[in-house]
Amino acid sequence: MTVSGGVLVSGQALLARYSGKIDAPGTLIGDPAPGATKEPADIKGPIDILLAGIDPRDDSQAPRSDSIIVAHIPATMDQVFLFSIPRDLYVEIPAFDKTGFNGTTAKINSAMSFGSAVGGGKHDVGQGFQLLAETVGGVTGIRDFDAGAIINFGGFKKIVEAMGGVTMTIDQTVKSEHLQPDGKTRPKSAGCAAGGCDHPYVGPQKIYKKGTYHLQAWEALDYVRQRYGLPNGDYDRQRHQQQFIKAMAEQAMSKDVVTDPTKLLKVLDAAGGSLTFDGGGNSVVDWGMALQGINTGDMTLVKLPGGGLFDNGRYLGEQLSPSTGEFFQAVREDRIGAFLLDHPEYAAADG
Repeated sequence: MTVSGGVLVSGQALLARYSGKIDAPGTLIGDPAPGATKEPADIKGPIDILLAGIDPRDDSQAPRSDSIIVAHIPATMDQVFLFSIPRDLYVEIPAFDKTGFNGTTAKINSAMSFGSAVGGGKHDVGQGFQLLAETVGGVTGIRDFDAGAIINFGGFKKIVEAMGGVTMTIDQTVKSEHLQPDGKTRPKSAGCAAGGCDHPYVGPQKIYKKGTYHLQAWEALDYVRQRYGLPNGDYDRQRHQQQFIKAMAEQAMSKDVVTDPTKLLKVLDAAGGSLTFDGGGNSVVDWGMALQGINTGDMTLVKLPGGGLFDNGRYLGEQLSPSTGEFFQAVREDRIGAFLLDHPEYAAADG
């Protein structure tokens, strides 16, 4: 959106060609009110956008949201605050009439699965997103998101490839659970080949050392998906994913991309295959125009404190610290900046 608004304002016809692959109005956050007409000027802050990252799956498999991020844009429309919802957060998932789901208490990343069934063993990831949005709303108090997006991680890799990689600052040494140093998949041990093991892989591991590097697409995606072996587990991974989004935005806005028509078209092609966007009645082009005043330097990363939730020694999932209730109130009242000044521990490192 930043690229489309800030750089390609004069190329709306070109963008329309690609936005048709991305825009999915009414599928993620619900249909706009009957008869409603929206113009780009109607996109005004404060704004809350829900982003969900999923692994590539066909419609016979129930989707799970492995990454859940909320982007808050204040009324001033001059910055973005990003905060992640832990994928294993143990929450109440509400009933969902479209699937006959009665509601339950479970990890939040299963909400998409419970809401995605359309019959005949098929699943609709967009419909699943609707239940995820309701569930995240129950946690944060954000009852209506202004826009939503689903990011397919397989396609995300293609976007980074089209950009020629991404420069990231790695803030802690991370060992890959899944890949060898050359990027090939680590083999599974004989005892875990059939599944059922938490850590089934064996052999040499790709290691990401502290420092600033220009990562290939497979390296960047592998790095931000690691949580095993990290001091703070999924909370460290959430921070790395936020850093990755910011680094991608900076790369997309770099002269290496925006002044290279061939590379830029490859990026747009890849985006069309990896993103699904519901702008609440406005297209991704409209959103790009409305947000053109925001640059990557105005992106602030927020970390939510929390820890494990146990029942008689049995791990149920994650729980957020009580103080996050005050943070979510600040989000709803559009005063995150002031909250961060009073609670600097919520400010995540950019890397």
